[in-house]
Amino acid sequence: MSGVLPAWLSALLSAFDLAAPWALWALPLPLLAARLIPAEPEGGSGALRVPGTLVGAGRSGADLAARGRRRAALTWILWIALVAALSGPRLVMPATALPASGREIMIAMDLSGSMERRDFALDGATVTRLTAVKRVGTDFIRRRAGDRIGLVIFADQAYVAAAPSFDTAAVARALDEATIGISGRSTGIGDGLGLALRRLDPRDTGADAASEPAGGKAAKAVILLSDGANNAGQTAPKDVAELAKELGIKVYTIALGPRDMADADGEQDVVDTETLRDMARLSGGEAFRVRTTDDLIKVADAIDRLEGGRALAPPLPLRRDLWPWPAALALLSAAALLASRRGA
Repeated sequence: MSGVLPAWLSALLSAFDLAAPWALWALPLPLLAARLIPAEPEGGSGALRVPGTLVGAGRSGADLAARGRRRAALTWILWIALVAALSGPRLVMPATALPASGREIMIAMDLSGSMERRDFALDGATVTRLTAVKRVGTDFIRRRAGDRIGLVIFADQAYVAAAPSFDTAAVARALDEATIGISGRSTGIGDGLGLALRRLDPRDTGADAASEPAGGKAAKAVILLSDGANNAGQTAPKDVAELAKELGIKVYTIALGPRDMADADGEQDVVDTETLRDMARLSGGEAFRVRTTDDLIKVADAIDRLEGGRALAPPLPLRRDLWPWPAALALLSAAALLASRRGA
């Protein structure tokens, strides 16, 4: 059949679809009603019978028959067009495949009390660590268009501040609105990473193969930022990093702050760089050391390159509704039928 029809007509027919094809079962209803409903008995009507001699002399029987046929045709056109509109005719055409990363990234951010320290420079002014992280982090998130991004915040406890979403602006806003003290003031690195992994693991989130990109499994990663050492929570950071390796999820760690535990000289609230480095190594990710705002910007750019790339997402069908056309025909038929009755 496709070889007989022109190519454009064959393509049009292949794209044609009905949203509610069951509505076509209503087409024979008038015939069924005419067959099942008994005819009105002779003389049973209350209509006034007018002798033919009183009917307009210029109107012959042929004219009356033609008018009746036209009205019957209009009635059938009205009914068929109405049923056709109710069936929802439409053209279903594939859209051009759009670029998408096919990546899922959870950001796990330390929101302990030490993030209030003012030892970072931003725009020529000394600011808290949290302020610098917010400025760079929100910019990083907004650049990740095409990724599913989520945000976990941890201190004494960990909680999901923003569920994984393609709405990067909403996730960036959640990071910008984060405040210290909302989840305590200690540092539960293991719990923060564990919660981030749970939101990325399809066995726990209820995700299925339908949510994966066309090229295979989605690449998953956690970006964990901390300026302290693990001193809260129920899990050891390295054990959770081993779990990340089993799940195939890379962990990128960012050690934030000017001093390390190795050279702290008794100073409190310094970053445990060694543990963060081991976590990244165990999971197959990378560790970064950040002492200044410039370092933080370079790290964001580096992770952007490591977790960059785009693939083609499956094309989504575009539907063009055609029901207004038969609906308009039904409306015109109704208007013509009404006009013919008034002219009778």
